[in-house]
Amino acid sequence: PPPAFTDAAMPAAPDFPPAPDRVKPQRALISLSDKAGLEEVARTLNDLGVELVSTGGTKAAIAKLGLPVKDVADLTGFPEMMDGRVKTLHPVVHGGLLGVRDAADHAQAMTDHGIGAIDIVWIDLYPFESTVAAGGSFEAAVENIDIGGPAMIRSGSKNHGYVAVAVDGESIGLILEALKAEGSTDLALRKRLAARAFARTAAYDAAVSAWFAQQVEDAAPARKSIAGSLAQTLRYGENPHQTGAFYRTGERRPGVAYATQVQGKELGYNNIADADAAYELVAEFEQPAVVIVKHANPCGVAVGKDLSEAYARALECDAVSAFGGVIAVNRPLNGDDARAITGIFTEVVIAPGADDESKAVFAAKKNLRLLITDGLPDPHGPGEVFRSVAGGFLVQSRDRSLIKPSDLKIVTKRQPTPTEIQDMLFAFTVAKHVKSNAIVYAKDGQTAGIGAGQMNRRDSARIAAIRAKEAGEAKGLTQSLAEGSACASEAFFPFADGLLEAVAAGATAVIQPGGSMRDAEVIAAADEKGIAMAFTGVRVFRH
Repeated sequence: PPPAFTDAAMPAAPDFPPAPDRVKPQRALISLSDKAGLEEVARTLNDLGVELVSTGGTKAAIAKLGLPVKDVADLTGFPEMMDGRVKTLHPVVHGGLLGVRDAADHAQAMTDHGIGAIDIVWIDLYPFESTVAAGGSFEAAVENIDIGGPAMIRSGSKNHGYVAVAVDGESIGLILEALKAEGSTDLALRKRLAARAFARTAAYDAAVSAWFAQQVEDAAPARKSIAGSLAQTLRYGENPHQTGAFYRTGERRPGVAYATQVQGKELGYNNIADADAAYELVAEFEQPAVVIVKHANPCGVAVGKDLSEAYARALECDAVSAFGGVIAVNRPLNGDDARAITGIFTEVVIAPGADDESKAVFAAKKNLRLLITDGLPDPHGPGEVFRSVAGGFLVQSRDRSLIKPSDLKIVTKRQPTPTEIQDMLFAFTVAKHVKSNAIVYAKDGQTAGIGAGQMNRRDSARIAAIRAKEAGEAKGLTQSLAEGSACASEAFFPFADGLLEAVAAGATAVIQPGGSMRDAEVIAAADEKGIAMAFTGVRVFRH
């Protein structure tokens, strides 16, 4: 770690005069990869008497508008060289950005070396992130690592006492608004712009460092940065007394971050978290599937011949908890689906599409939030998961596990039937998305009971059994919905008691990772009860 300075040992700051509140700009430096909005900005600055200085393609675009513009090379006396790698890294440019106008020695240096002040900088950086997102080659990504742009942004932002820095359309819009109203920028605005600009260069560097770590296959680099762009400010966090905000990382995976909200109230912190949990689970299934989530845990999951049937079956598992829940589907919605879903109060529906009829049905429920995405996430694709802790954060790769019938190790005397194997795999897939400790009963592509988040596995099995019994009663059955089901445990049974609870609930087959010191005891209990049991060899804890 860096040395800790005492107050007495802190490096002395230069005794600069206070920065002026208002600065009337004389010169602006513009360098853009994306020229959107350039014409309006360039014409407005020119009309306000601001001299325009630019580089390469941006300079050519401004000149094409018939506006006077200087090339940076006209200021520096050096041509753009080395395929554009060197053009703005020059004392005349950075002196114009960093010079403290009201400091006598700075002003004298600027005069002595012919350095003119630069009062506005508008730079959007080379498109590194989009190059990587589009699958660009290693060489293309490297050439899109901007060097001069971040340097100028940082120089101007450090000298925000005099320089207004724009790194996006909103920032330059604020500058133009101030100039039109007052003919100058004020210090408070320049500070806000500097904060935004430093955040932009930090995010840019984070993207580059993360990409480079992937190229050299460094799963745990010595330094790790996480960056995001603000998607929306939330009314509050998990609770009303907590603040909340939603950021996008730039990783264009189909899902809640880049979903389009068709209707409904503004999304809340818990809505987003639950929608993400539901959509990640529903993407695991190839058949039409519906997942109902409440407080980050699925309370009903089912597949069917279509979404309407899958929804009805998912709702049967726990209709009480489903009230006010979040629903995810893995097929585009139609009118029948929408009518089924709107039968009870639902907070959010997320889907990979919806036809006009379904949208019209949902529109009658003005508070229901409908999210449409551009596809389903790949449940087995790469990625990272982050979690904050006091003073740091944890990072792990996404759980990409996929258990196939050939992966199962049957450890009991009785072999499971083909139907039981299907039920076991379905239940284990759901258990992967249930908070630990997790027990899931499932039968015929439908959850029968889910026990989540308990401190011991036996209690999770009991809670799941209660849900299954109540679900059976709600259907008018004389037996639990778990009768003849498969039971999945996301981690091994440390004792036989949890397995015995599953048998008591009606399970005839059990799937679990195995690996306990008491595996033999648990297997013996299964054999004694005449049930089948399979080990996956893979644990799927979820905390």
